[in-house]
Amino acid sequence: MYMTQATPLTSSTLEQFAAQVPVPGYDRAAVSVGIVHFGVGGFHRAHEAMYLDRLMNQGEALDWGICGVGVLAGDKRMEEVLSSQDGLYTLIAKHPDGTLEPRVIGSIVRYLFAPEDPEAVLDVLTDERTKIVSLTVTEGGYNFNPVTGEFDETNPGVAADLAPGALPSTVFGFVVEALRRRRASGTAPFAVMSCDNIQGNGAVARSMFSAFADLKDTELGKWLRTEVAFPNSMVDRITPVTAEHDRALLAERYGINDQWPVVCEPFTQWVLEDHFPGGRPRWEDAGVQVVTDVEPYELMKLRLLNASHQAMCYSGYLTGYRYAHEVAADPVFVEFLLRYMRTEASPTLAEVPGVDLAAYQQTLLERFANPEVRDTVARLCAESSDRIPKWLVPVIRANLATGGDIACSATVVASWARYAEGVDEQGGDIVIVDRLRDELMDLARKQRSRPLAFLENPELFGDLAADERFAAAYLDALASFHEVGARRTLEKINTAG
Repeated sequence: MYMTQATPLTSSTLEQFAAQVPVPGYDRAAVSVGIVHFGVGGFHRAHEAMYLDRLMNQGEALDWGICGVGVLAGDKRMEEVLSSQDGLYTLIAKHPDGTLEPRVIGSIVRYLFAPEDPEAVLDVLTDERTKIVSLTVTEGGYNFNPVTGEFDETNPGVAADLAPGALPSTVFGFVVEALRRRRASGTAPFAVMSCDNIQGNGAVARSMFSAFADLKDTELGKWLRTEVAFPNSMVDRITPVTAEHDRALLAERYGINDQWPVVCEPFTQWVLEDHFPGGRPRWEDAGVQVVTDVEPYELMKLRLLNASHQAMCYSGYLTGYRYAHEVAADPVFVEFLLRYMRTEASPTLAEVPGVDLAAYQQTLLERFANPEVRDTVARLCAESSDRIPKWLVPVIRANLATGGDIACSATVVASWARYAEGVDEQGGDIVIVDRLRDELMDLARKQRSRPLAFLENPELFGDLAADERFAAAYLDALASFHEVGARRTLEKINTAG
């Protein structure tokens, strides 16, 4: 019903919404493409595209419009929606008090579905006006072996792109072929800007794209390594999946029929390495932190925000909570999170320029507690084998080396081990989502009789099981999870000396 009553969002209907929803205040017909983006999803539209729209509303960056590209079959739906809406969509920031802050974003001015016209994608990539190619393709999109870190040339899509004379079908094929053509024509290369939540994302992108180029042409690989910029970045904004009620609310409250709006939290952060030989938008004018070294900010986020998500999710799920804001409303969990952040994570961090870590920690707790975002605990628990080793294990190792506290970290690892048993404290089945699901559940089933079974996994934990101090803390926590449950275990940690 609401879809027929509301007005479809298009360039011709924008003015109808302007009285109650901010809309682009710039002439979108004057915007030209300067950035090609692979992986147009919710996060990109709540983050990079939003920052560019903010700049354009200030009268800047009209030559830095975005051309989105989809390479996966599932991207066809995005092409259909954005094409029908002239690239427009509504971004809705949800505040903790229920206030909605919608605005229409106009920085995406073109979208190409690569499987239908690969040459059109190559044309825009080789256009000299394209100075940046940005990526949100998820960690898996970088195609590296999770154990060795090496590029996986056996991937079927990659293998097809490596065949002589093949038209590209993957992001690797398109980017490297475009760079080859630009090199051949004497056109300067574009910068490749990863916006994915990966530590050293620019360095990872350089390594993977160079490895693909090596397989095509070793000289091209060498040139790419030395001539193409891959700036690092740290990105942060919770952007849950758009739900049907979000579309309905937008239609009913604002009269906008938007087929694919984006919802997000009010908080947003982007720390970007200033390494763009061909030029870039003045993102700092839109609130981006443009710096020479991203690493301090990156480690801050990984060890405080990301690792804190793991500190709350397994115990939270076992206790019976299903949304992050429910966990963050429980004072026992809040105290545990603060204890982890203050006594274990923060001591492992170097100074972060311009950041008050104590204030940052409070901001994280406020973000976790936002009931409007409705971030699920199950999402936070997913793919833990890709998260714990990168986010929490480095904290553990740093504190073991200095004699620092490890009680909270050991408890988090034990909570994961207990969660991996696949049954919560109410007797309900847990759906484990992880690339190592079967292996993890098998180890967890053995830990009742062999308590260190889960920790004795070198792929995930190295030699932590052999460290007497850590193993003792881990075994104490695991036994407590089995004997008194998750919430009581956290209470015991909170009251320890």
